[in-house]
Formats: sequence, C-alpha cells, structure tokens
Amino acid sequence: MLVAGLFVMAAGVAFSVHANLGTSPISSLPYTISVIVGPLTIGTATICMHVVLILLQIIVLRKNYDPFQLIQLPVAIIFGYLTDFFDWVFTGINPTLYWQKVICCIIGIVLVAFGVAIEVMSKVCCLAAEGFDLAVCQVIPKLKFSTMKIMFDVFLVLVACALGLIFTGQLQGVREGTIAAAVCVGLITKQFAKPLAKFEEKFLM
Repeated sequence: MLVAGLFVMAAGVAFSVHANLGTSPISSLPYTISVIVGPLTIGTATICMHVVLILLQIIVLRKNYDPFQLIQLPVAIIFGYLTDFFDWVFTGINPTLYWQKVICCIIGIVLVAFGVAIEVMSKVCCLAAEGFDLAVCQVIPKLKFSTMKIMFDVFLVLVACALGLIFTGQLQGVREGTIAAAVCVGLITKQFAKPLAKFEEKFLM
C-alpha cells in the first residue's frame, strides 16, 4: 500500500509540473533547484531534500530518534525515481490553453491527495517532510502538527521563490496551482479517507 501511494503521489507531482501552474508546496523547492541546476532532475532534487530532512530529524530528536524512521530514506529514493519516471511518461502533456492547464492542475492535486491517503492507510511511515514536522512537534509539544506543516510549507515556497528570483530572475514552479495544492490536498485527502477505510476493512483485514 505504501508503494502504491508513492506511485500515485509521484504521478500527481509530475502531472502538476506539466500543468505549468505551479507545483505543490513540498515540491516547489526541488523543482526550482532542478531548474537552476540543469542536469539535476526534480526526482533527484527531491531525494536530496529528503536526505537533508532526515538528517535534521536526527539532529532535532537526538537520542529520542527512532532508527526505524530511517526507512524514510529508501522511501524517498523510490519516490524521487518515480517522480522522474512519471515526468518522462507525461512528456507529451504540455497544455497551452489556460483551461487545459487548470484541468491538468486539478488532476495533479487529486492524484497527490489520493496518494497521501493511501500512504497514510499503509501505516508504515511518512515522507521525510512530514517526519521533520512531527519531530519539531515532538520537541515543542505545544506546537500542533497542522500549524507546523503550514509553516514549513510556507518556508519551502518562500525559499523556492527566493532562489528562482536570484538565479533565474523569475518564479519557478510557484503559481496559483501551488496555493490551490496547499489548500485542497488536505481537504481532498480527508474525502478519500472514509472509502479507503471501508476498503481496508473489507479486503485487507
């Protein structure tokens, strides 16, 4: 189920990239870095970012870090390569009209949300970004996960904007689709949760 969730999420990220209306907040920084550093793909940049986030989790939690969470590393590698794979699969999808871009953006958002719902249902682990958010919340108990996630997503988008403007003179991968993804992915994920729970109860228990 975890691998299936990664497949769907990676497809959603790649679809959002080809919609050309902005990637999701968590993918905005890897996408911008891949544009700046030409030979570096968005999948490879995603893996690099997740490795840094895993190291930050270890630094933040120190002796309280659970070694099992190192499973986030192979998960990040799989997710990164899947993102590059689907980016190649969707090479021919390059909408030119705005309404076409909107449709592709919506498809990407729905795919990411569905992938997240499946990932959560697997109950194995989360991606390194969410793992970092949880680690900070563990150190600062009064900080809610939802608040930390919003703060971290905003931080990633701001860094992506800054790097894009500094190195390319324009925003890269940050547009109205980024805002839509930030608002809608969580809401749509909740809508998938109930039917997936029924599926799990009927077929997987």
